[in-house]
Amino acid sequence: MTFIRHGEKRSFCGMYRTARRTTALATGLILTASLTTVSATAATSADRTGDVAASEVGLDRFHHQHLDWRSCVLGPDDAVGRNLEQAGARCANVTVPLDYGNPRGRTTTVAISRLAATDTRRRLGALLLNYGGPGNDTIGAPPDTRTAMKDVGARYDIIGMDPRFVGRSNQLDCGWPVGTNIFAAGLTRAAFDRQIALQKDLADRCRATNASVLPYVTTRNTARDMDVIRAALGERKISYLGYSYGTYLGTAYTQMFPGRYDRVVLDGALDPNNYGSRTLRGGEAEYEHAFGDWAAWAASRNDVYGLGRTRDEVLATADRIVAASARSPLTVGTAPEVFRVDDTQVPFVYFIGIADDSDAARAALAEQVSVLNKAARGLPAPASPGLVGLLRFALTGGGSPHGSAQSAVFCGDVAAPRNPEVYWLDVQRSRAAHPLFGPLSNNIVPCAFWDRPREQPTRVQRDSAIMIVAATGDPRTVYKGSVALHNQLPGSRLVTLQGANQHGVFGSYGNACVDNQVNAYLATGTLPATDPTCVK
Repeated sequence: MTFIRHGEKRSFCGMYRTARRTTALATGLILTASLTTVSATAATSADRTGDVAASEVGLDRFHHQHLDWRSCVLGPDDAVGRNLEQAGARCANVTVPLDYGNPRGRTTTVAISRLAATDTRRRLGALLLNYGGPGNDTIGAPPDTRTAMKDVGARYDIIGMDPRFVGRSNQLDCGWPVGTNIFAAGLTRAAFDRQIALQKDLADRCRATNASVLPYVTTRNTARDMDVIRAALGERKISYLGYSYGTYLGTAYTQMFPGRYDRVVLDGALDPNNYGSRTLRGGEAEYEHAFGDWAAWAASRNDVYGLGRTRDEVLATADRIVAASARSPLTVGTAPEVFRVDDTQVPFVYFIGIADDSDAARAALAEQVSVLNKAARGLPAPASPGLVGLLRFALTGGGSPHGSAQSAVFCGDVAAPRNPEVYWLDVQRSRAAHPLFGPLSNNIVPCAFWDRPREQPTRVQRDSAIMIVAATGDPRTVYKGSVALHNQLPGSRLVTLQGANQHGVFGSYGNACVDNQVNAYLATGTLPATDPTCVK
C-alpha cells in the first residue's frame, strides 16, 4: 500500500496524488555468482518459527561486511541524490543473499542512505524507514523524516532503503505497458474480459523477463535484508518507521527477529490476516465515505469546478463520467500527450485522489474530475500537469518498474484465487452496494496467473510493544486494519486521529497531537499508558 509525502508519488495505498514524482535512478539487474538449486532449507523454516540463530547459518559474511559509504548523487539529473547530499547523507550498497535458503549462492544488493546522528552524545541508534507500496523507493526519505522528528531526529542515524528490486536496488522491470495493475473491472463483462487479458499479460511479462528472481521478491526476504542491514551497521537492535505496506513489513520483521528491534512505529497499519494482492477488498465503505466528503467539498466550489451544487450532484457527475467512458473511451490531454481513458481507468483516478483530505489534494482531484467531465461531454479536455503525470504513469510503460515490483511482492507473498470467475462473482456482488469502488477493489490481479509463493505469509505469533498510528477515515489501509493489528498485539498502543480521511499521518498531516505522541515514544522508548486519541 502506499504512502505519499508532499511532492512525491507513492503507490497502492495513497498512490500518485501529485504531478511530481521522485524518480528512482536504478542500476540494472545485476546478480552475482551462479544460480544453484533452490531448496527449502533451515533458513526459511527456522525464522518462520522464530529460531533466529538457526536461520542465520552462513550469513556471517553478510553481517560483517564493510559498507563503502559514498556520495548519494548518481548523475547530473539525480534530484534525490542531491537532496540527500545537501542534507549530509551518505549512501552504500548492502550485499544480501538472493535466496536466504542458499546464502552461498547468488547475491543482490540493497541500496541504503544514512543521515547520521548529529547529537552523538545522546545517540539512540539507527531508525530504518519504509514508505510502503510495495514498490516504493525510500532511499531519499531521511531528510524529511528528520524534520518530522524535530529534536529527537538528531539523536538517530536515519536510514533510507530501497527494498530489494526497487529503485536503486537492482530495479525489477517486467516491461509492462502500464505502471499499475490497479484498475476497475468496468461496467460490462466485456470490459472485465479485457482486464483478464491485461492482468495475464502483466504476469506473463514478469515470468518471461525475470523468472529467476521472482520467487525471492518477497516481504519476508526484505525483512531478512533489514536484519543484514542492522548487523552491517553494527547495531544490536534497530528502530523502524513504516507507512502503509511498510507496516506489514515492520510486522514481519518483529515476528521474524524478536529481540532485534527497539522502537517501532507503524502508520496506517495492515491487518496481517488480510494482507495480499486483494488487500483493497473490504474497504469500499471507507473509500466511498472519503469520496463523498470530497464531493461535498467540490459542491461548495461549483463556481470553480462546475461538477454540481450539492454532494449528490457531484457524485452523479462522477457516475456519468464512468458511464460515458464505458460507451467510448474519453479523450484527455493535448498533443503530444493524449490519453484514452475508459471505465476501468476512471475509477482509478478517483481512488488515487481520495488519500488526503487537505484542501490542496481535494482541489487537485476536483481539477482532474473537471477535465474528465469535459471529455465525457465531448468537449476539448486539456489536462492539468497533475492529471498528465498520473495518466502517463498509469497508462504508459514509464511506471513499469513500480507496478512490476509491487505485483512481484504481493504475488510472492500470498497466493491469490486462480479462477477468473471468482473475481467476477466478487465484482458483481460488490457492485450492488458499492458500484464505483467495488469493481476496482475486487478486480482480477496478476497474481491469479503467478507461480505459487514458496513461503507462507507472516502471521502474528508473539506480542510486540510497538506504536500504531491511524486515522479513522484512512481510505487506503482502513482504520479497522490498525485496530485488528492492535488487538493481535496486546502490548502495542494505538494512536488514533479522529475525523481525518488521511493515509499516512505522522510527519505529513501536520497534526501536532499525533506528531508529539510519536516523537515522545521515539525519544524515550516508553509507550503511552493508554491508547491516545487525537482530533483533526
